[in-house]
Amino acid sequence: MTSNQNQSPSTPPAPATLVLASSSPRRQELIAKLGLPVLIRPSHADEDTPAGWSPARIVEELSLRKAKAVIDGAEPSDLKGDGAVSIVVGSDTIVALGEEAMGKPKNAADAEAMLERLQGRTHEVYTGVTCLELESGRAVTTHRVTRVRMRKLSKEQISRYVETGEPMDKAGAYGIQDRGALLVEGIEGDFYSVMGLPVSLLAEMLESFGIVKP
Repeated sequence: MTSNQNQSPSTPPAPATLVLASSSPRRQELIAKLGLPVLIRPSHADEDTPAGWSPARIVEELSLRKAKAVIDGAEPSDLKGDGAVSIVVGSDTIVALGEEAMGKPKNAADAEAMLERLQGRTHEVYTGVTCLELESGRAVTTHRVTRVRMRKLSKEQISRYVETGEPMDKAGAYGIQDRGALLVEGIEGDFYSVMGLPVSLLAEMLESFGIVKP
């Protein structure tokens, strides 16, 4: 019998590296929950979409576009960590009132108009996610929908919230994780999806690349 006493134990492979195609602090905070190495590579993809596209199509297309833009705009070595696999993660979020998509407000007046329409009503938040494997180019794209009911608000309340500046970089002109939580009466679905990255959905998507978390 051959002895294995002098053989070194095999070194486990380094974990996959996730490349987040976003500069959003919220998404950076959320992707860290997966416990994998993360590289931050902001995407500068064109976010214009044709009129008439459904909210689901918009967020899926833009999440894929963002992931591709990161790969197209960087050297492969800049997207690789210590592991054998790098997955670029693109994400896009919009608010929809019926089939009407609401992105980020153009200015304070636009933010006030959005909130005036949303207050006292239930709307949907769509978040699209793409996982794009650097080595193979294989992409998986899907989306999640969460229903949010906003409480009734006066014009003065809306104006005061807009004056904080918080709505200006948020889809639908509010951030549920910050002061915008005071505007929300109820939520049905994934809270993290409303923040901008449904981490449980992302974990499911990564399984198709052989990455199982937890």
